Amino acid sequence: MVGIKDVAKHAGVSVGTVSNVINRPDVVSEETRHRVQSVIERLGYVRSESARQLRAGQSRIMALLVLDMGNPFFVDVARGAERAARDAGLRVMMCNSGQSPSEEAEYLALFAEQRVRGVLLTPADATGRNIEAFRRHAIPFVLVDRVAEGATECSVSVDDVLGGALAVRHLVDTGHRSIAYVSGPPGLNQVKDRRQGALQALAEAGLPASALRELPTERLDVAAGRDAGARVLGLAERPTAVFCANDLLALGVLQAMYAAGVSVPEDIAIVGYDDIEFAAAAVVPLTSVRQPAIKMGAMAAELLLEETESDAEPEEHDHRRVVLQPELVVRRSSLTPR
Repeated sequence: MVGIKDVAKHAGVSVGTVSNVINRPDVVSEETRHRVQSVIERLGYVRSESARQLRAGQSRIMALLVLDMGNPFFVDVARGAERAARDAGLRVMMCNSGQSPSEEAEYLALFAEQRVRGVLLTPADATGRNIEAFRRHAIPFVLVDRVAEGATECSVSVDDVLGGALAVRHLVDTGHRSIAYVSGPPGLNQVKDRRQGALQALAEAGLPASALRELPTERLDVAAGRDAGARVLGLAERPTAVFCANDLLALGVLQAMYAAGVSVPEDIAIVGYDDIEFAAAAVVPLTSVRQPAIKMGAMAAELLLEETESDAEPEEHDHRRVVLQPELVVRRSSLTPR
């Protein structure tokens, strides 16, 4: 690669003069500036932004690590974060852990090596070991779609207990007394919180916890939803409704029902979670619990910027937990009263 020394040599000036042309052109004579710029264009020189940032001690890159960039919910989170970062003159490095704790650890190590400004993180490791290891690098981070358990980091999340309650309360109100919960990986906090809310809604209605049949899946995608749908169809006592931990699972369950000739919502009702764009566009529009994903990403980025730009020492920063409210969006997939 062409370096700044090459430019200086070909232009017949010092390295400092080239640096001034790039960073402080007003202090260089017009003739010298034009000569150096001509050499830069001819050689194709591109300055090393990472080296400049290391010298300045402050990166212009904010990292975002989520569970699955194939999930439109996280795309919207990224959109919100990118908008807030761009307004502050920063850029976002978007990465996908694939719900894998080992891949999450690798990305966190990469962020430390690159000395990013900070990290927005939706954890894949339920044990918290990856986060504890990352703390050693003293790089600020904000948890996204998960409530911070301690007072050492900020977080932006949605009240998933309320979200689970909204979904199951709706199903109970439309006459359902036997509900399957397609939950995704049971170790995820979001999955556990939505289940807790579902059980609360059953208790409020005077129904036993056994009215909710949990069907865990290894992943939170459409293929896992199809497999779960087949399991629902194979149950000796088939439930009359299915609540899914996200919309991708719900769309997979819907596909399984359609392939088996089971009518939705006439034979079985389905409720998802996230309210991604595809929920409303499904062949049977999907009832879903809406999360304000774009707002979540933007607020997380703003909290991170607030921390990285603060003059206070890291241990003195006032870490905040922001909990947003979900909203039930009712569509045809759950509308038939029983």
